[in-house]
Amino acid sequence: MIDMTTLLTPTRRQALIGLSLAPLVLSACGQPTGAEIAANAPWDDVLSKARGQDVNWAAWAGDAKINAYIGWVSSEVRLRFGIALTHVKTNDTANTMHQLLVDKLSGRTDGGRTDLIWINGENFTAALDAGLLWGPFAQHLPHWSMVDTKGNPSILTDFTVPNNGYESPWGMAQLTFFYDSANGVSPPRTIAAFSEWAASHPGRFTYPAPPDFAGITFVKQALYAFITDRSILSKPVVKADFPRTTAALWAYFDALHPNLWRGGRAFPPDYPTLRQMLEDRETDIAFSFNPAEASTAVTSGLLPATTRAYILDGGTIQNTHFVAIPFNAAAKAAALVVANFLLSPEAQARKADPRLWGDPTVLDLHALAPVDRARFTDLPNTAQLPDAAALAHALAEPHPSWHVHLVEAWRARYAT
Repeated sequence: MIDMTTLLTPTRRQALIGLSLAPLVLSACGQPTGAEIAANAPWDDVLSKARGQDVNWAAWAGDAKINAYIGWVSSEVRLRFGIALTHVKTNDTANTMHQLLVDKLSGRTDGGRTDLIWINGENFTAALDAGLLWGPFAQHLPHWSMVDTKGNPSILTDFTVPNNGYESPWGMAQLTFFYDSANGVSPPRTIAAFSEWAASHPGRFTYPAPPDFAGITFVKQALYAFITDRSILSKPVVKADFPRTTAALWAYFDALHPNLWRGGRAFPPDYPTLRQMLEDRETDIAFSFNPAEASTAVTSGLLPATTRAYILDGGTIQNTHFVAIPFNAAAKAAALVVANFLLSPEAQARKADPRLWGDPTVLDLHALAPVDRARFTDLPNTAQLPDAAALAHALAEPHPSWHVHLVEAWRARYAT
Protein backbone atom coordinates (compact mmCIF):
# COMPACT_ATOMS: atom_id res chain seq x y z
CA MET A 1 0.00 0.00 0.00
CA ILE A 2 1.24 3.49 -0.85
CA ASP A 3 1.93 5.78 2.09
CA MET A 4 0.32 8.97 0.84
CA THR A 5 2.03 11.15 3.46
CA THR A 6 5.36 10.59 1.72
CA LEU A 7 4.04 12.43 -1.33
CA LEU A 8 3.83 15.65 0.67
CA THR A 9 7.59 16.13 0.97
CA PRO A 10 9.30 18.14 -1.79
CA THR A 11 11.49 15.22 -2.79
CA ARG A 12 8.62 12.75 -2.95
CA ARG A 13 6.42 15.18 -4.86
CA GLN A 14 9.17 15.58 -7.42
CA ALA A 15 9.66 11.82 -7.47
CA LEU A 16 5.98 11.08 -8.14
CA ILE A 17 7.05 10.02 -11.60
CA GLY A 18 8.85 7.08 -10.04
CA LEU A 19 5.86 5.57 -8.27
CA SER A 20 4.86 2.13 -9.49
CA LEU A 21 1.21 2.79 -10.25
CA ALA A 22 0.72 0.88 -13.50
CA PRO A 23 -2.19 -1.20 -12.11
CA LEU A 24 -4.14 2.03 -11.56
CA VAL A 25 -4.26 3.04 -15.24
CA LEU A 26 -7.82 3.44 -16.51
CA SER A 27 -8.82 0.82 -19.03
CA ALA A 28 -10.95 3.22 -21.05
CA CYS A 29 -9.86 6.76 -20.23
CA GLY A 30 -11.63 8.29 -23.21
CA GLN A 31 -15.02 6.69 -22.66
CA PRO A 32 -17.87 8.68 -21.09
CA THR A 33 -19.47 7.62 -17.85
CA GLY A 34 -23.01 8.57 -16.94
CA ALA A 35 -23.80 12.00 -18.35
CA GLU A 36 -20.20 12.67 -19.43
CA ILE A 37 -19.07 13.36 -22.98
CA ALA A 38 -16.77 11.33 -25.22
CA ALA A 39 -13.43 12.86 -26.18
CA ASN A 40 -14.37 12.53 -29.87
CA ALA A 41 -18.01 13.68 -29.57
CA PRO A 42 -19.43 15.95 -32.30
CA TRP A 43 -18.33 19.51 -31.50
CA ASP A 44 -21.87 20.85 -31.47
CA ASP A 45 -22.66 18.34 -28.73
CA VAL A 46 -19.57 19.45 -26.80
CA LEU A 47 -20.58 23.12 -27.05
CA SER A 48 -24.15 22.37 -25.97
CA LYS A 49 -23.09 20.37 -22.94
CA ALA A 50 -20.36 22.88 -21.99
CA ARG A 51 -22.76 25.80 -21.66
CA GLY A 52 -23.46 26.45 -17.99
CA GLN A 53 -20.57 24.32 -16.72
CA ASP A 54 -17.95 25.53 -14.26
CA VAL A 55 -14.28 24.85 -15.04
CA ASN A 56 -11.66 24.87 -12.29
CA TRP A 57 -8.28 25.40 -13.98
CA ALA A 58 -5.27 24.55 -11.80
CA ALA A 59 -2.49 26.78 -13.13
CA TRP A 60 0.76 28.18 -11.80
CA ALA A 61 0.12 31.69 -10.46
CA GLY A 62 3.62 33.06 -9.93
CA ASP A 63 3.52 35.77 -12.61
CA ALA A 64 1.12 38.71 -12.77
CA LYS A 65 1.03 38.89 -16.58
CA ILE A 66 0.16 35.19 -16.85
CA ASN A 67 -2.57 35.59 -14.25
CA ALA A 68 -3.93 38.55 -16.21
CA TYR A 69 -3.99 36.47 -19.39
CA ILE A 70 -5.91 33.67 -17.69
CA GLY A 71 -8.31 36.31 -16.39
CA TRP A 72 -8.91 37.45 -19.97
CA VAL A 73 -9.55 33.83 -21.03
CA SER A 74 -12.05 33.50 -18.20
CA SER A 75 -13.97 36.57 -19.40
CA GLU A 76 -13.95 35.41 -23.02
CA VAL A 77 -15.19 31.87 -22.45
CA ARG A 78 -17.99 33.19 -20.26
CA LEU A 79 -19.13 35.61 -22.96
CA ARG A 80 -18.72 33.24 -25.89
CA PHE A 81 -19.62 29.84 -24.45
CA GLY A 82 -21.40 30.41 -21.14
CA ILE A 83 -18.57 28.76 -19.20
CA ALA A 84 -17.55 29.95 -15.73
CA LEU A 85 -13.76 29.54 -15.59
CA THR A 86 -11.99 29.83 -12.22
CA HIS A 87 -8.21 30.11 -11.99
CA VAL A 88 -7.21 27.76 -9.17
CA LYS A 89 -3.87 29.37 -8.39
CA THR A 90 -1.05 26.97 -7.60
CA ASN A 91 2.66 27.25 -6.92
CA ASP A 92 3.43 23.58 -7.63
CA THR A 93 1.59 21.34 -10.10
CA ALA A 94 2.72 18.31 -8.11
CA ASN A 95 0.24 19.32 -5.41
CA THR A 96 -2.58 18.94 -7.94
CA MET A 97 -1.16 15.56 -8.96
CA HIS A 98 -1.23 14.50 -5.31
CA GLN A 99 -4.88 15.55 -5.00
CA LEU A 100 -5.79 13.53 -8.11
CA LEU A 101 -3.87 10.52 -6.84
CA VAL A 102 -5.80 10.64 -3.57
CA ASP A 103 -9.04 10.76 -5.59
CA LYS A 104 -7.92 7.78 -7.66
CA LEU A 105 -6.99 5.63 -4.70
CA SER A 106 -10.20 6.53 -2.87
CA GLY A 107 -12.38 5.65 -5.87
CA ARG A 108 -13.55 9.19 -6.69
CA THR A 109 -13.96 8.61 -10.42
CA ASP A 110 -16.22 11.59 -11.19
CA GLY A 111 -17.15 14.96 -9.76
CA GLY A 112 -13.49 15.90 -9.32
CA ARG A 113 -12.33 19.25 -8.00
CA THR A 114 -10.12 20.04 -11.00
CA ASP A 115 -11.25 20.20 -14.64
CA LEU A 116 -8.13 21.50 -16.39
CA ILE A 117 -4.42 21.50 -15.49
CA TRP A 118 -1.48 23.52 -16.81
CA ILE A 119 1.09 20.78 -17.08
CA ASN A 120 4.24 19.42 -18.70
CA GLY A 121 7.41 17.50 -17.96
CA GLU A 122 7.73 15.18 -15.00
CA ASN A 123 4.23 16.03 -13.76
CA PHE A 124 2.67 14.94 -17.04
CA THR A 125 4.59 11.68 -17.13
CA ALA A 126 3.65 10.91 -13.53
CA ALA A 127 -0.01 11.70 -14.20
CA LEU A 128 -0.11 9.65 -17.40
CA ASP A 129 1.57 6.64 -15.79
CA ALA A 130 -0.84 6.80 -12.85
CA GLY A 131 -3.96 7.03 -15.03
CA LEU A 132 -4.82 10.48 -13.74
CA LEU A 133 -5.63 11.99 -17.15
CA TRP A 134 -8.64 11.76 -19.46
CA GLY A 135 -8.38 11.33 -23.20
CA PRO A 136 -6.95 11.17 -25.73
CA PHE A 137 -8.66 14.42 -26.69
CA ALA A 138 -6.19 16.89 -28.23
CA GLN A 139 -6.44 15.73 -31.86
CA HIS A 140 -10.24 15.94 -31.69
CA LEU A 141 -10.22 19.69 -30.97
CA PRO A 142 -11.36 21.75 -33.98
CA HIS A 143 -8.32 24.03 -33.78
CA TRP A 144 -5.87 21.11 -33.75
CA SER A 145 -5.56 21.43 -37.54
CA MET A 146 -3.71 24.73 -37.01
CA VAL A 147 -1.10 23.30 -34.62
CA ASP A 148 2.49 23.18 -35.89
CA THR A 149 3.34 19.56 -35.16
CA LYS A 150 5.99 19.42 -37.90
CA GLY A 151 7.88 22.58 -37.01
CA ASN A 152 7.66 21.97 -33.25
CA PRO A 153 8.19 18.26 -32.53
CA SER A 154 8.01 18.90 -28.78
CA ILE A 155 4.25 19.35 -29.25
CA LEU A 156 3.87 15.60 -29.71
CA THR A 157 6.32 14.61 -27.00
CA ASP A 158 6.63 16.01 -23.51
CA PHE A 159 10.23 15.88 -22.28
CA THR A 160 10.79 13.05 -24.85
CA VAL A 161 7.67 11.12 -23.70
CA PRO A 162 4.92 10.76 -26.37
CA ASN A 163 1.81 12.47 -25.03
CA ASN A 164 -0.59 10.58 -27.36
CA GLY A 165 -3.22 13.32 -27.26
CA TYR A 166 -3.64 13.38 -23.46
CA GLU A 167 -2.63 17.04 -23.34
CA SER A 168 -3.22 19.99 -25.67
CA PRO A 169 -0.38 22.46 -26.38
CA TRP A 170 -0.88 26.13 -25.67
CA GLY A 171 2.57 27.70 -25.57
CA MET A 172 6.31 27.38 -26.12
CA ALA A 173 9.19 28.24 -23.81
CA GLN A 174 12.92 28.68 -24.27
CA LEU A 175 15.61 29.59 -21.77
CA THR A 176 16.56 33.22 -22.44
CA PHE A 177 19.07 35.49 -20.67
CA PHE A 178 18.85 39.28 -20.33
CA TYR A 179 20.82 42.23 -18.90
CA ASP A 180 21.02 46.02 -18.96
CA SER A 181 23.34 46.97 -21.81
CA ALA A 182 23.77 50.47 -20.35
CA ASN A 183 25.73 49.03 -17.42
CA GLY A 184 28.69 48.08 -19.59
CA VAL A 185 28.05 44.39 -18.97
CA SER A 186 29.52 41.96 -21.49
CA PRO A 187 27.47 38.87 -20.65
CA PRO A 188 28.81 35.32 -20.90
CA ARG A 189 27.65 33.43 -23.97
CA THR A 190 28.35 29.88 -22.82
CA ILE A 191 27.88 27.90 -19.62
CA ALA A 192 31.64 27.63 -19.18
CA ALA A 193 31.98 31.40 -19.59
CA PHE A 194 29.53 31.97 -16.72
CA SER A 195 32.09 30.54 -14.30
CA GLU A 196 34.80 32.88 -15.59
CA TRP A 197 32.43 35.87 -15.61
CA ALA A 198 31.21 35.19 -12.07
CA ALA A 199 34.81 34.96 -10.84
CA SER A 200 35.45 38.41 -12.32
CA HIS A 201 32.13 39.80 -11.06
CA PRO A 202 31.56 38.14 -7.68
CA GLY A 203 28.05 38.39 -6.30
CA ARG A 204 26.53 39.69 -9.56
CA PHE A 205 24.87 36.48 -10.77
CA THR A 206 22.70 33.75 -9.30
CA TYR A 207 19.93 31.35 -10.26
CA PRO A 208 16.73 30.11 -8.57
CA ALA A 209 17.02 27.11 -6.29
CA PRO A 210 15.66 23.88 -7.76
CA PRO A 211 12.98 22.56 -7.90
CA ASP A 212 11.95 25.97 -9.32
CA PHE A 213 11.51 25.23 -13.02
CA ALA A 214 13.81 28.03 -14.20
CA GLY A 215 16.49 27.01 -11.71
CA ILE A 216 16.48 23.33 -12.63
CA THR A 217 16.48 24.28 -16.31
CA PHE A 218 19.72 26.22 -15.74
CA VAL A 219 21.14 23.04 -14.18
CA LYS A 220 20.00 20.99 -17.18
CA GLN A 221 21.48 23.59 -19.52
CA ALA A 222 24.79 23.17 -17.70
CA LEU A 223 24.49 19.39 -17.98
CA TYR A 224 24.34 19.75 -21.76
CA ALA A 225 27.71 21.51 -21.61
CA PHE A 226 29.48 18.82 -19.63
CA ILE A 227 27.95 15.54 -20.73
CA THR A 228 29.92 13.60 -23.31
CA ASP A 229 27.06 11.64 -24.87
CA ARG A 230 23.96 13.82 -25.21
CA SER A 231 21.91 10.95 -26.61
CA ILE A 232 21.50 9.48 -23.11
CA LEU A 233 19.47 12.55 -22.08
CA SER A 234 16.55 11.33 -24.19
CA LYS A 235 16.42 8.12 -22.18
CA PRO A 236 15.59 7.35 -18.54
CA VAL A 237 18.42 7.87 -16.07
CA VAL A 238 20.57 4.85 -15.36
CA LYS A 239 20.96 5.22 -11.60
CA ALA A 240 24.25 3.34 -11.45
CA ASP A 241 25.77 5.71 -14.02
CA PHE A 242 24.31 8.96 -12.65
CA PRO A 243 27.20 9.88 -10.28
CA ARG A 244 29.79 9.38 -12.99
CA THR A 245 27.69 11.09 -15.66
CA THR A 246 27.15 14.21 -13.53
CA ALA A 247 30.55 14.45 -11.84
CA ALA A 248 31.77 17.28 -14.12
CA LEU A 249 28.44 19.10 -13.63
CA TRP A 250 28.78 19.19 -9.83
CA ALA A 251 32.44 20.17 -10.11
CA TYR A 252 31.31 23.13 -12.21
CA PHE A 253 28.73 24.26 -9.64
CA ASP A 254 31.15 23.70 -6.76
CA ALA A 255 33.48 26.20 -8.43
CA LEU A 256 30.71 28.59 -9.52
CA HIS A 257 28.77 28.94 -6.27
CA PRO A 258 31.33 30.82 -4.15
CA ASN A 259 31.23 33.64 -6.74
CA LEU A 260 27.45 33.92 -6.84
CA TRP A 261 25.15 36.32 -4.99
CA ARG A 262 25.64 35.80 -1.24
CA GLY A 263 28.50 33.48 -1.99
CA GLY A 264 26.14 30.75 -3.15
CA ARG A 265 24.89 30.26 0.43
CA ALA A 266 21.35 31.32 -0.56
CA PHE A 267 19.35 31.32 -3.78
CA PRO A 268 16.24 33.19 -4.96
CA PRO A 269 13.11 31.01 -4.78
CA ASP A 270 11.87 31.57 -8.35
CA TYR A 271 12.44 33.42 -11.60
CA PRO A 272 10.18 36.42 -10.80
CA THR A 273 12.45 37.05 -7.81
CA LEU A 274 15.47 36.68 -10.08
CA ARG A 275 14.05 39.35 -12.40
CA GLN A 276 13.31 41.57 -9.39
CA MET A 277 16.96 41.29 -8.36
CA LEU A 278 17.96 42.61 -11.78
CA GLU A 279 15.41 45.42 -11.42
CA ASP A 280 16.93 46.31 -8.04
CA ARG A 281 20.47 46.06 -9.50
CA GLU A 282 21.41 43.36 -7.02
CA THR A 283 22.59 41.30 -9.99
CA ASP A 284 23.63 42.02 -13.58
CA ILE A 285 22.12 39.06 -15.47
CA ALA A 286 18.79 37.26 -15.18
CA PHE A 287 17.03 34.62 -17.22
CA SER A 288 13.58 33.26 -17.87
CA PHE A 289 11.84 30.49 -19.76
CA ASN A 290 9.95 33.18 -21.68
CA PRO A 291 11.86 34.76 -24.61
CA ALA A 292 9.77 37.93 -24.19
CA GLU A 293 10.32 38.33 -20.45
CA ALA A 294 12.65 41.31 -20.88
CA SER A 295 10.32 42.93 -23.40
CA THR A 296 7.24 42.71 -21.18
CA ALA A 297 9.26 43.95 -18.19
CA VAL A 298 10.36 47.01 -20.19
CA THR A 299 6.79 47.65 -21.36
CA SER A 300 5.63 47.45 -17.73
CA GLY A 301 8.30 49.92 -16.63
CA LEU A 302 10.13 47.33 -14.53
CA LEU A 303 13.34 47.30 -16.56
CA PRO A 304 15.01 50.07 -18.59
CA ALA A 305 14.70 50.28 -22.37
CA THR A 306 18.41 49.44 -22.60
CA THR A 307 17.68 45.87 -21.48
CA ARG A 308 18.71 43.24 -24.04
CA ALA A 309 17.97 39.51 -24.30
CA TYR A 310 20.08 36.75 -25.81
CA ILE A 311 20.37 32.99 -26.32
CA LEU A 312 23.55 31.14 -25.39
CA ASP A 313 25.88 30.06 -28.17
CA GLY A 314 24.87 26.59 -29.30
CA GLY A 315 21.26 27.05 -28.23
CA THR A 316 19.19 26.75 -25.07
CA ILE A 317 16.57 24.35 -23.77
CA GLN A 318 13.11 24.67 -25.30
CA ASN A 319 9.86 22.95 -24.45
CA THR A 320 6.10 23.10 -24.94
CA HIS A 321 3.59 23.58 -22.16
CA PHE A 322 0.13 22.06 -22.26
CA VAL A 323 -3.27 21.74 -20.66
CA ALA A 324 -4.70 18.35 -19.65
CA ILE A 325 -8.05 17.13 -18.34
CA PRO A 326 -8.12 14.97 -15.17
CA PHE A 327 -9.69 11.51 -15.31
CA ASN A 328 -12.49 12.57 -12.93
CA ALA A 329 -13.10 16.14 -14.14
CA ALA A 330 -16.67 17.23 -13.45
CA ALA A 331 -16.85 19.48 -16.54
CA LYS A 332 -15.06 17.64 -19.32
CA ALA A 333 -17.11 19.24 -22.11
CA ALA A 334 -16.34 22.77 -20.90
CA ALA A 335 -12.67 21.83 -20.40
CA LEU A 336 -12.54 20.75 -24.05
CA VAL A 337 -14.02 24.08 -25.12
CA VAL A 338 -11.48 26.03 -23.06
CA ALA A 339 -8.59 23.95 -24.43
CA ASN A 340 -9.82 24.61 -27.97
CA PHE A 341 -10.20 28.34 -27.31
CA LEU A 342 -6.60 28.46 -26.05
CA LEU A 343 -5.58 27.21 -29.53
CA SER A 344 -7.59 29.85 -31.38
CA PRO A 345 -5.56 32.39 -33.39
CA GLU A 346 -7.03 35.20 -31.29
CA ALA A 347 -6.01 33.64 -27.96
CA GLN A 348 -2.61 32.54 -29.27
CA ALA A 349 -1.82 35.98 -30.73
CA ARG A 350 -2.80 37.74 -27.53
CA LYS A 351 -0.55 35.40 -25.57
CA ALA A 352 2.30 35.97 -28.05
CA ASP A 353 2.07 39.76 -27.73
CA PRO A 354 5.30 40.83 -25.94
CA ARG A 355 3.42 43.71 -24.37
CA LEU A 356 1.11 41.27 -22.57
CA TRP A 357 2.90 37.91 -22.10
CA GLY A 358 5.07 37.13 -25.12
CA ASP A 359 4.63 33.35 -24.95
CA PRO A 360 5.47 31.91 -28.42
CA THR A 361 2.64 30.32 -30.35
CA VAL A 362 2.16 26.62 -31.05
CA LEU A 363 0.29 27.36 -34.29
CA ASP A 364 1.57 26.97 -37.84
CA LEU A 365 1.21 30.47 -39.27
CA HIS A 366 1.12 29.08 -42.80
CA ALA A 367 -2.04 27.13 -41.88
CA LEU A 368 -3.89 30.30 -40.88
CA ALA A 369 -6.17 32.51 -42.91
CA PRO A 370 -4.51 35.83 -43.89
CA VAL A 371 -6.51 37.80 -41.33
CA ASP A 372 -5.39 35.46 -38.55
CA ARG A 373 -1.79 35.33 -39.75
CA ALA A 374 -1.73 39.13 -39.54
CA ARG A 375 -2.50 38.90 -35.80
CA PHE A 376 1.04 37.52 -35.39
CA THR A 377 2.96 39.33 -38.12
CA ASP A 378 1.65 42.65 -36.81
CA LEU A 379 2.97 42.06 -33.29
CA PRO A 380 5.74 44.47 -32.26
CA ASN A 381 9.35 43.32 -32.60
CA THR A 382 11.03 45.14 -29.74
CA ALA A 383 14.74 45.62 -29.11
CA GLN A 384 14.36 43.49 -25.98
CA LEU A 385 13.48 40.30 -27.89
CA PRO A 386 16.26 37.80 -28.64
CA ASP A 387 17.39 37.31 -32.22
CA ALA A 388 14.97 35.01 -34.10
CA ALA A 389 17.83 33.08 -35.69
CA ALA A 390 19.31 32.40 -32.26
CA LEU A 391 15.95 31.14 -30.96
CA ALA A 392 15.98 28.56 -33.74
CA HIS A 393 18.91 26.88 -31.97
CA ALA A 394 16.90 24.89 -29.46
CA LEU A 395 17.94 22.01 -27.23
CA ALA A 396 15.44 19.32 -26.32
CA GLU A 397 14.31 18.76 -22.76
CA PRO A 398 15.89 15.64 -21.25
CA HIS A 399 13.72 12.71 -20.20
CA PRO A 400 11.69 13.58 -17.05
CA SER A 401 13.76 11.22 -14.90
CA TRP A 402 16.74 13.57 -15.35
CA HIS A 403 14.68 16.39 -13.87
CA VAL A 404 13.84 14.29 -10.82
CA HIS A 405 17.37 13.00 -10.22
CA LEU A 406 19.00 16.39 -10.78
CA VAL A 407 16.64 18.09 -8.32
CA GLU A 408 17.32 15.46 -5.67
CA ALA A 409 21.09 15.59 -6.23
CA TRP A 410 21.17 19.41 -6.20
CA ARG A 411 19.16 19.62 -2.99
CA ALA A 412 21.30 16.99 -1.30
CA ARG A 413 24.45 18.86 -2.25
CA TYR A 414 23.52 22.53 -1.91
CA ALA A 415 20.22 23.04 -0.05
CA THR A 416 20.75 24.57 3.38
